[in-house]
Amino acid sequence: QVQLLESGGGLTQAGGSLRLSCAASGRIFSVYTWAWYRQVPGKQRDMVASITIDGFTNYSDSVKGRFSISRDNLSKMVILEMNSLKPEDTATYYCNANIQPTPWMTRGDYWGQGTQVTVSF
Repeated sequence: QVQLLESGGGLTQAGGSLRLSCAASGRIFSVYTWAWYRQVPGKQRDMVASITIDGFTNYSDSVKGRFSISRDNLSKMVILEMNSLKPEDTATYYCNANIQPTPWMTRGDYWGQGTQVTVSF
């Protein structure tokens, strides 16, 4: 069984920085794309940043230049460094990974439980 465990997040003032991490555990043959999403109550979950197995990154326009995503393939982790935070970054952040559990199983998407990020004025 694959599990994603997030850590980090919390409360900070505008202009501050936070670091989110997410570790995958369980039966894992390969982790393909990692991604971070965020969601505020009443709205859809939006992709914030993603990184492929080859290290190619993609960011939403709203965080480009402020957030940085990286991965540690050996530790099966992804990191999201968030700088110059704004109140509009306040949301629940979810880790997502496209994982192949074993060589004979198909790939699937897995989600973390979510971690709250709150940015005050």
